[in-house]
Amino acid sequence: MKSIKLTLIIAGSAFLLAGADISKSDQTFAMKAAQGGMAEVQLGQLAVNKASSQKVKDFGQKMVKDHSQANDQLKSIAAKDNISLPSDVSAKDKALMDRLSGLSGSAFDRAYMNAMLKDHQMDVADFQKEADSGTNPDLKNFASTTLPTLKEHLSLAQDTSGSMQASK
Repeated sequence: MKSIKLTLIIAGSAFLLAGADISKSDQTFAMKAAQGGMAEVQLGQLAVNKASSQKVKDFGQKMVKDHSQANDQLKSIAAKDNISLPSDVSAKDKALMDRLSGLSGSAFDRAYMNAMLKDHQMDVADFQKEADSGTNPDLKNFASTTLPTLKEHLSLAQDTSGSMQASK
């Protein structure tokens, strides 16, 4: 009986410690990536519904598709590695959604694409840092494999924004 209790205590301790090997920087990366990914999906849905430009609508749809897929991958890693992820977007992203919700037409398109430019510049930098110096192999691999898609999003955001400026 004592050996069963001891085994349960050891197993429970191992479960609790499973997330303990996640460095602070890896945990921060996972939290930011989860919040950012959720925000990209919600903002993309907003763009699909509110954008006046078909290019902006298409960009928004791509954000929904690609970031939903990345979010699922991150959730899977988090479950495997016992990493706690947030269940909602950041206050900053909520404020952006509120601001964009109040816009329409070309004003919405410009504000959304400007936000996507800034966001993807930061995302590329954050994911590159994790890919280069992350300590959790699963998060590091996630960052490395997601990085090309984020770079594509950044390039697409630049092109879309540029074509909107040219058509003014």
